Amino acid sequence: MRKPDILIRGGRIIDPACGRDAVGDVLLAGGKVARIGEGLPAGDAEVVDAAGCIVCPGLIDIHVHLREPGDETEETIASGSAAAVAGGFTSVACMPNTRPALDDETGIEFVYQQAARGALCHVFPVGAVTKGREGRELAEIGQMVRAGAVAFSDDGRGVENTAVMFKALQYAAMFDKPVLQHCEDPHIAGGGVMNSGVTAVRLGLPGASPIAEELMIQRDLTLVRELGARYHVCHISTARGVELVRRAKADGLPVTTEVCPHHLLLTEEACGTYDTNYKMSPPLRSRADVEACLQGVVDGTIDCLVTDHAPHGLQEKELEFLDAPFGIIGLECALPLYVKALIEPGLMDWPGMLKRLTVSPARVLSLAKGTLAEGADADVTIIDPQARWTIDVRRFRSKSRNCPYDGWKVTGRAVMTIVSGQVRYRLEGW
Repeated sequence: MRKPDILIRGGRIIDPACGRDAVGDVLLAGGKVARIGEGLPAGDAEVVDAAGCIVCPGLIDIHVHLREPGDETEETIASGSAAAVAGGFTSVACMPNTRPALDDETGIEFVYQQAARGALCHVFPVGAVTKGREGRELAEIGQMVRAGAVAFSDDGRGVENTAVMFKALQYAAMFDKPVLQHCEDPHIAGGGVMNSGVTAVRLGLPGASPIAEELMIQRDLTLVRELGARYHVCHISTARGVELVRRAKADGLPVTTEVCPHHLLLTEEACGTYDTNYKMSPPLRSRADVEACLQGVVDGTIDCLVTDHAPHGLQEKELEFLDAPFGIIGLECALPLYVKALIEPGLMDWPGMLKRLTVSPARVLSLAKGTLAEGADADVTIIDPQARWTIDVRRFRSKSRNCPYDGWKVTGRAVMTIVSGQVRYRLEGW
Protein backbone atom coordinates (compact mmCIF):
# COMPACT_ATOMS: atom_id res chain seq x y z
CA MET A 1 0.00 0.00 0.00
CA ARG A 2 1.32 3.44 -0.96
CA LYS A 3 2.18 5.64 1.99
CA PRO A 4 0.14 8.87 2.14
CA ASP A 5 1.90 12.00 0.99
CA ILE A 6 2.80 14.70 3.51
CA LEU A 7 3.54 18.34 2.68
CA ILE A 8 5.45 20.14 5.42
CA ARG A 9 4.82 23.80 4.72
CA GLY A 10 6.69 26.95 5.69
CA GLY A 11 9.30 25.61 8.09
CA ARG A 12 12.94 26.56 8.43
CA ILE A 13 14.59 23.68 6.56
CA ILE A 14 18.00 22.86 8.00
CA ASP A 15 19.88 20.09 6.24
CA PRO A 16 23.59 20.22 7.13
CA ALA A 17 24.38 17.42 4.66
CA CYS A 18 23.33 19.70 1.79
CA GLY A 19 24.24 23.03 3.37
CA ARG A 20 20.57 24.05 3.28
CA ASP A 21 19.14 26.58 5.73
CA ALA A 22 16.09 28.34 4.31
CA VAL A 23 12.36 28.63 4.79
CA GLY A 24 10.39 26.43 2.43
CA ASP A 25 8.23 23.34 1.89
CA VAL A 26 9.12 19.65 1.97
CA LEU A 27 6.98 17.11 0.12
CA LEU A 28 7.20 13.50 1.27
CA ALA A 29 5.81 10.85 -1.07
CA GLY A 30 6.16 7.08 -1.18
CA GLY A 31 8.39 7.08 1.88
CA LYS A 32 10.92 9.40 0.24
CA VAL A 33 11.70 13.10 0.08
CA ALA A 34 10.02 14.01 -3.20
CA ARG A 35 10.54 17.77 -3.53
CA ILE A 36 11.85 20.75 -1.62
CA GLY A 37 10.90 24.28 -2.61
CA GLU A 38 8.59 27.20 -1.98
CA GLY A 39 4.85 27.22 -2.53
CA LEU A 40 4.67 23.54 -3.45
CA PRO A 41 1.16 22.38 -4.38
CA ALA A 42 -0.47 20.16 -1.76
CA GLY A 43 -2.58 18.04 -4.05
CA ASP A 44 -3.89 15.12 -1.97
CA ALA A 45 -1.11 15.37 0.59
CA GLU A 46 -1.70 15.95 4.30
CA VAL A 47 -0.49 19.49 5.02
CA VAL A 48 1.57 20.11 8.14
CA ASP A 49 2.00 23.79 9.03
CA ALA A 50 5.59 24.13 10.26
CA ALA A 51 5.75 27.93 10.42
CA GLY A 52 8.12 28.97 13.18
CA CYS A 53 9.55 25.46 13.41
CA ILE A 54 12.74 23.79 12.23
CA VAL A 55 12.40 20.95 9.71
CA CYS A 56 15.48 18.74 9.64
CA PRO A 57 16.58 15.20 8.82
CA GLY A 58 15.47 12.71 11.45
CA LEU A 59 17.77 12.78 14.46
CA ILE A 60 20.16 9.84 14.86
CA ASP A 61 21.50 8.46 18.14
CA ILE A 62 24.27 5.93 17.63
CA HIS A 63 24.57 4.94 21.30
CA VAL A 64 21.54 3.54 23.12
CA HIS A 65 20.84 0.52 25.31
CA LEU A 66 17.49 -1.15 24.72
CA ARG A 67 17.95 -4.06 27.18
CA GLU A 68 16.22 -6.66 24.99
CA PRO A 69 16.83 -9.55 25.20
CA GLY A 70 17.27 -10.21 28.90
CA ASP A 71 16.12 -7.14 30.83
CA GLU A 72 12.73 -6.37 29.33
CA THR A 73 11.43 -4.98 32.63
CA GLU A 74 13.84 -2.05 32.17
CA GLU A 75 13.32 -1.45 28.45
CA THR A 76 12.34 -3.22 25.27
CA ILE A 77 13.09 -2.44 21.66
CA ALA A 78 9.46 -1.29 21.36
CA SER A 79 9.46 0.97 24.43
CA GLY A 80 12.91 2.35 23.60
CA SER A 81 11.75 3.11 20.07
CA ALA A 82 8.71 4.94 21.48
CA ALA A 83 11.04 7.00 23.65
CA ALA A 84 13.24 7.69 20.64
CA VAL A 85 10.51 9.10 18.39
CA ALA A 86 9.17 11.18 21.30
CA GLY A 87 12.62 12.77 21.47
CA GLY A 88 12.78 13.37 17.72
CA PHE A 89 15.03 10.42 16.88
CA THR A 90 14.17 8.43 13.77
CA SER A 91 17.20 6.11 13.95
CA VAL A 92 19.09 4.59 16.87
CA ALA A 93 21.96 2.11 17.15
CA CYS A 94 21.60 -0.29 20.06
CA MET A 95 24.56 -1.61 22.01
CA PRO A 96 25.14 -5.36 22.47
CA ASN A 97 25.34 -5.57 26.28
CA THR A 98 22.10 -7.53 26.48
CA ARG A 99 21.57 -10.97 28.03
CA PRO A 100 22.66 -12.86 26.04
CA ALA A 101 24.99 -10.44 24.30
CA LEU A 102 24.40 -9.62 20.64
CA ASP A 103 27.41 -11.64 19.58
CA ASP A 104 26.11 -13.75 16.72
CA GLU A 105 23.96 -13.67 13.59
CA THR A 106 20.83 -14.74 15.44
CA GLY A 107 21.10 -11.87 17.92
CA ILE A 108 21.43 -9.28 15.16
CA GLU A 109 18.47 -10.72 13.28
CA PHE A 110 16.41 -10.68 16.47
CA VAL A 111 16.88 -6.92 16.86
CA TYR A 112 15.69 -6.26 13.32
CA GLN A 113 12.67 -8.52 13.79
CA GLN A 114 11.63 -6.84 17.03
CA ALA A 115 12.12 -3.38 15.57
CA ALA A 116 9.96 -4.29 12.57
CA ARG A 117 7.19 -5.46 14.88
CA GLY A 118 7.23 -2.16 16.71
CA ALA A 119 7.39 -0.20 13.45
CA LEU A 120 8.34 3.08 15.14
CA CYS A 121 11.94 4.05 14.43
CA HIS A 122 14.86 2.45 12.64
CA VAL A 123 16.95 0.31 15.01
CA PHE A 124 20.45 -0.65 13.89
CA PRO A 125 22.20 -3.31 15.99
CA VAL A 126 25.83 -3.04 17.06
CA GLY A 127 27.43 -6.46 17.38
CA ALA A 128 29.75 -7.50 20.21
CA VAL A 129 33.47 -7.49 19.49
CA THR A 130 34.07 -10.61 21.58
CA LYS A 131 32.02 -13.64 22.48
CA GLY A 132 29.85 -12.86 25.49
CA ARG A 133 31.64 -9.49 25.67
CA GLU A 134 34.23 -11.31 27.77
CA GLY A 135 37.21 -9.83 25.94
CA ARG A 136 38.92 -13.14 25.20
CA GLU A 137 37.77 -14.48 21.82
CA LEU A 138 36.50 -12.59 18.80
CA ALA A 139 32.82 -12.95 18.02
CA GLU A 140 31.66 -13.98 14.53
CA ILE A 141 32.12 -10.55 12.98
CA GLY A 142 31.60 -11.61 9.38
CA GLN A 143 28.35 -13.43 10.12
CA MET A 144 27.02 -10.45 12.05
CA VAL A 145 27.88 -8.12 9.18
CA ARG A 146 25.88 -10.42 6.89
CA ALA A 147 22.93 -10.15 9.30
CA GLY A 148 23.14 -6.34 9.33
CA ALA A 149 25.41 -5.29 12.21
CA VAL A 150 26.48 -1.70 11.57
CA ALA A 151 29.47 -1.64 13.95
CA PHE A 152 31.13 -3.59 16.75
CA SER A 153 31.59 -2.84 20.43
CA ASP A 154 31.87 -4.47 23.84
CA ASP A 155 30.37 -1.30 25.31
CA GLY A 156 30.05 -1.35 29.05
CA ARG A 157 33.62 -2.55 29.12
CA GLY A 158 36.64 -1.84 26.95
CA VAL A 159 38.50 -4.51 25.04
CA GLU A 160 41.37 -4.83 27.49
CA ASN A 161 43.56 -7.40 25.72
CA THR A 162 45.73 -5.59 23.17
CA ALA A 163 46.09 -8.63 20.92
CA VAL A 164 42.33 -9.14 20.82
CA MET A 165 41.78 -5.46 20.00
CA PHE A 166 44.40 -5.66 17.24
CA LYS A 167 42.56 -8.60 15.66
CA ALA A 168 39.17 -6.91 16.11
CA LEU A 169 40.34 -3.84 14.22
CA GLN A 170 41.78 -6.05 11.48
CA TYR A 171 38.54 -7.98 11.01
CA ALA A 172 36.31 -4.91 11.23
CA ALA A 173 38.47 -3.20 8.61
CA MET A 174 37.90 -6.12 6.22
CA PHE A 175 34.20 -5.24 6.26
CA ASP A 176 34.70 -1.47 6.51
CA LYS A 177 32.90 -1.32 9.87
CA PRO A 178 33.97 0.84 12.82
CA VAL A 179 34.88 -0.47 16.25
CA LEU A 180 33.17 1.57 18.96
CA GLN A 181 35.34 1.43 22.05
CA HIS A 182 34.34 1.99 25.68
CA CYS A 183 37.67 3.53 26.63
CA GLU A 184 38.44 2.56 30.20
CA ASP A 185 41.36 0.56 31.50
CA PRO A 186 39.70 -1.49 34.26
CA HIS A 187 42.92 -1.85 36.25
CA ILE A 188 43.29 1.93 36.48
CA ALA A 189 39.58 2.60 37.00
CA GLY A 190 39.45 -0.10 39.67
CA GLY A 191 36.20 -0.06 41.59
CA GLY A 192 35.67 3.67 41.16
CA VAL A 193 32.09 4.91 41.20
CA MET A 194 32.78 8.59 40.42
CA ASN A 195 35.61 10.75 39.15
CA SER A 196 38.71 10.52 41.30
CA GLY A 197 39.87 13.66 43.02
CA VAL A 198 39.14 15.96 45.95
CA THR A 199 35.36 15.63 45.58
CA ALA A 200 35.49 11.83 45.74
CA VAL A 201 37.70 12.01 48.83
CA ARG A 202 35.31 14.45 50.50
CA LEU A 203 32.33 12.20 49.75
CA GLY A 204 34.14 9.06 50.86
CA LEU A 205 33.57 7.36 47.51
CA PRO A 206 36.15 5.41 45.48
CA GLY A 207 37.24 7.35 42.41
CA ALA A 208 37.92 6.30 38.83
CA SER A 209 40.90 8.14 37.40
CA PRO A 210 40.49 9.90 34.03
CA ILE A 211 43.80 8.29 33.10
CA ALA A 212 41.84 5.06 32.59
CA GLU A 213 40.11 6.65 29.59
CA GLU A 214 43.19 8.32 28.22
CA LEU A 215 45.42 5.24 28.37
CA MET A 216 43.00 3.11 26.37
CA ILE A 217 42.49 5.82 23.75
CA GLN A 218 46.25 6.20 23.40
CA ARG A 219 46.82 2.46 23.04
CA ASP A 220 44.06 2.08 20.49
CA LEU A 221 45.27 5.01 18.42
CA THR A 222 48.64 3.27 18.14
CA LEU A 223 46.84 0.26 16.68
CA VAL A 224 44.74 2.40 14.36
CA ARG A 225 47.86 4.13 13.10
CA GLU A 226 49.27 0.72 12.17
CA LEU A 227 46.10 -0.79 10.69
CA GLY A 228 44.14 2.14 9.27
CA ALA A 229 40.91 0.72 10.72
CA ARG A 230 37.91 2.88 11.54
CA TYR A 231 37.78 3.62 15.25
CA HIS A 232 35.21 5.46 17.35
CA VAL A 233 35.62 6.60 20.95
CA CYS A 234 32.37 6.15 22.86
CA HIS A 235 31.10 8.79 25.34
CA ILE A 236 34.34 10.76 25.63
CA SER A 237 34.62 12.60 28.93
CA THR A 238 38.14 13.89 29.63
CA ALA A 239 40.13 16.89 28.43
CA ARG A 240 43.16 14.78 27.54
CA GLY A 241 40.96 12.26 25.76
CA VAL A 242 39.57 15.02 23.56
CA GLU A 243 43.07 16.28 22.82
CA LEU A 244 44.24 12.79 21.83
CA VAL A 245 41.38 12.52 19.32
CA ARG A 246 42.07 16.03 18.05
CA ARG A 247 45.71 15.15 17.33
CA ALA A 248 44.75 11.85 15.72
CA LYS A 249 42.39 13.64 13.35
CA ALA A 250 45.08 16.18 12.53
CA ASP A 251 47.29 13.24 11.57
CA GLY A 252 44.59 11.94 9.23
CA LEU A 253 43.62 8.85 11.21
CA PRO A 254 40.08 7.45 10.67
CA VAL A 255 38.98 8.33 14.20
CA THR A 256 35.65 9.71 15.40
CA THR A 257 34.06 10.30 18.78
CA GLU A 258 30.86 11.26 20.57
CA VAL A 259 29.73 13.00 23.76
CA CYS A 260 26.65 12.79 25.99
CA PRO A 261 24.57 15.65 27.45
CA HIS A 262 25.69 14.87 30.99
CA HIS A 263 29.34 15.35 30.11
CA LEU A 264 28.50 18.82 28.78
CA LEU A 265 26.15 19.98 31.53
CA LEU A 266 27.10 18.25 34.80
CA THR A 267 30.24 17.92 36.87
CA GLU A 268 31.41 15.57 39.61
CA GLU A 269 29.96 17.97 42.18
CA ALA A 270 26.49 16.63 41.33
CA CYS A 271 27.42 13.39 43.10
CA GLY A 272 27.47 15.32 46.37
CA THR A 273 23.82 14.46 47.02
CA TYR A 274 24.55 10.73 46.66
CA ASP A 275 21.69 10.63 44.13
CA THR A 276 22.43 7.53 42.05
CA ASN A 277 20.98 9.20 38.96
CA TYR A 278 24.34 10.99 38.82
CA LYS A 279 26.25 7.70 38.80
CA MET A 280 27.32 6.90 35.26
CA SER A 281 30.16 5.39 33.28
CA PRO A 282 32.32 7.19 32.38
CA PRO A 283 31.69 9.27 35.49
CA LEU A 284 30.88 12.95 35.64
CA ARG A 285 34.19 14.78 35.46
CA SER A 286 35.67 18.13 36.47
CA ARG A 287 34.65 21.55 35.18
CA ALA A 288 37.85 21.63 33.09
CA ASP A 289 36.85 18.36 31.42
CA VAL A 290 33.37 19.72 30.68
CA GLU A 291 34.86 22.84 29.09
CA ALA A 292 37.20 20.69 26.98
CA CYS A 293 34.30 18.55 25.77
CA LEU A 294 32.30 21.64 24.86
CA GLN A 295 35.25 23.02 22.90
CA GLY A 296 35.64 19.64 21.21
CA VAL A 297 32.07 19.82 19.95
CA VAL A 298 32.50 23.39 18.74
CA ASP A 299 35.76 22.77 16.84
CA GLY A 300 34.60 19.48 15.31
CA THR A 301 36.87 17.16 17.25
CA ILE A 302 33.72 15.53 18.64
CA ASP A 303 31.62 14.33 15.72
CA CYS A 304 28.39 13.12 17.32
CA LEU A 305 25.96 13.95 20.09
CA VAL A 306 24.52 10.83 21.71
CA THR A 307 22.51 9.91 24.79
CA ASP A 308 24.02 6.63 26.05
CA HIS A 309 20.39 5.93 27.02
CA ALA A 310 20.80 3.32 29.79
CA PRO A 311 17.56 2.24 31.49
CA HIS A 312 17.57 0.72 34.98
CA GLY A 313 14.78 -0.34 37.30
CA LEU A 314 13.73 1.83 40.23
CA GLN A 315 14.78 -0.76 42.80
CA GLU A 316 18.29 -0.93 41.35
CA LYS A 317 18.77 2.82 41.36
CA GLU A 318 17.46 3.06 44.94
CA LEU A 319 20.48 1.11 46.16
CA GLU A 320 23.31 2.97 47.86
CA PHE A 321 25.67 4.86 45.57
CA LEU A 322 28.36 2.19 45.83
CA ASP A 323 26.01 -0.60 44.77
CA ALA A 324 23.66 1.06 42.26
CA PRO A 325 24.26 0.44 38.54
CA PHE A 326 25.81 3.04 36.26
CA GLY A 327 23.70 4.89 33.73
CA ILE A 328 20.78 7.22 33.00
CA ILE A 329 18.12 7.54 30.32
CA GLY A 330 17.95 10.48 27.95
CA LEU A 331 16.26 9.87 24.59
CA GLU A 332 13.20 11.96 25.41
CA CYS A 333 15.02 15.02 26.72
CA ALA A 334 18.37 15.06 24.91
CA LEU A 335 17.44 17.67 22.31
CA PRO A 336 16.69 20.53 24.75
CA LEU A 337 19.68 19.52 26.87
CA TYR A 338 21.94 20.06 23.87
CA VAL A 339 20.19 23.38 23.30
CA LYS A 340 21.01 24.32 26.89
CA ALA A 341 24.63 23.24 26.59
CA LEU A 342 25.44 24.58 23.12
CA ILE A 343 22.92 27.01 21.67
CA GLU A 344 21.81 29.02 24.71
CA PRO A 345 25.40 29.93 25.69
CA GLY A 346 26.08 30.97 22.08
CA LEU A 347 28.66 28.24 21.45
CA MET A 348 26.90 26.87 18.38
CA ASP A 349 23.98 27.58 16.05
CA TRP A 350 21.20 25.20 15.05
CA PRO A 351 22.83 24.01 11.79
CA GLY A 352 26.04 23.18 13.65
CA MET A 353 24.26 21.28 16.40
CA LEU A 354 21.99 19.41 14.00
CA LYS A 355 24.98 18.34 11.92
CA ARG A 356 26.17 16.39 14.96
CA LEU A 357 22.74 14.80 15.34
CA THR A 358 22.10 13.87 11.71
CA VAL A 359 24.67 13.57 8.95
CA SER A 360 27.73 13.07 11.19
CA PRO A 361 26.40 10.01 13.06
CA ALA A 362 25.07 8.65 9.76
CA ARG A 363 28.57 8.85 8.31
CA VAL A 364 30.17 7.17 11.34
CA LEU A 365 27.97 4.10 10.83
CA SER A 366 27.72 4.41 7.01
CA LEU A 367 23.94 4.74 7.20
CA ALA A 368 21.97 6.03 4.21
CA LYS A 369 20.34 8.55 6.52
CA GLY A 370 20.84 12.07 7.80
CA THR A 371 19.73 14.20 4.84
CA LEU A 372 16.63 15.71 3.25
CA ALA A 373 18.06 15.55 -0.26
CA GLU A 374 15.46 14.65 -2.88
CA GLY A 375 15.17 10.88 -3.08
CA ALA A 376 16.37 10.34 0.49
CA ASP A 377 14.36 8.32 2.99
CA ALA A 378 11.53 10.39 4.44
CA ASP A 379 12.88 10.51 7.99
CA VAL A 380 12.07 13.99 9.29
CA THR A 381 12.03 15.74 12.64
CA ILE A 382 10.06 18.94 13.19
CA ILE A 383 11.31 21.01 16.12
CA ASP A 384 9.77 23.97 17.89
CA PRO A 385 12.92 25.85 18.94
CA GLN A 386 10.97 28.18 21.24
CA ALA A 387 8.93 25.57 23.10
CA ARG A 388 9.40 25.95 26.85
CA TRP A 389 8.62 22.92 28.95
CA THR A 390 9.51 21.07 32.11
CA ILE A 391 11.04 17.60 31.95
CA ASP A 392 8.70 15.17 33.72
CA VAL A 393 9.99 11.60 33.88
CA ARG A 394 6.52 10.35 34.82
CA ARG A 395 5.40 11.12 31.28
CA PHE A 396 8.29 9.34 29.57
CA ARG A 397 7.55 6.50 27.19
CA SER A 398 10.60 4.64 28.37
CA LYS A 399 9.94 1.90 30.92
CA SER A 400 12.57 3.38 33.25
CA ARG A 401 12.79 6.65 35.16
CA ASN A 402 16.49 6.96 36.04
CA CYS A 403 16.97 10.51 34.81
CA PRO A 404 18.67 13.35 36.73
CA TYR A 405 16.92 16.05 34.70
CA ASP A 406 13.45 15.59 36.19
CA GLY A 407 12.01 19.04 36.88
CA TRP A 408 14.47 20.93 34.67
CA LYS A 409 12.93 23.82 32.70
CA VAL A 410 14.18 23.59 29.12
CA THR A 411 13.66 25.11 25.68
CA GLY A 412 13.27 23.33 22.35
CA ARG A 413 11.26 20.22 21.59
CA ALA A 414 10.47 17.76 18.83
CA VAL A 415 6.81 18.26 17.95
CA MET A 416 6.58 15.71 15.14
CA THR A 417 8.69 12.73 14.14
CA ILE A 418 8.20 11.18 10.70
CA VAL A 419 9.80 7.82 9.92
CA SER A 420 9.81 6.45 6.37
CA GLY A 421 7.11 8.94 5.46
CA GLN A 422 4.75 8.08 8.32
CA VAL A 423 4.04 10.18 11.39
CA ARG A 424 5.29 8.15 14.35
CA TYR A 425 5.05 10.89 16.97
CA ARG A 426 3.07 14.08 17.31
CA LEU A 427 3.26 16.22 20.44
CA GLU A 428 -0.10 16.40 22.15
CA GLY A 429 -1.91 19.57 21.19
CA TRP A 430 0.33 20.30 18.20
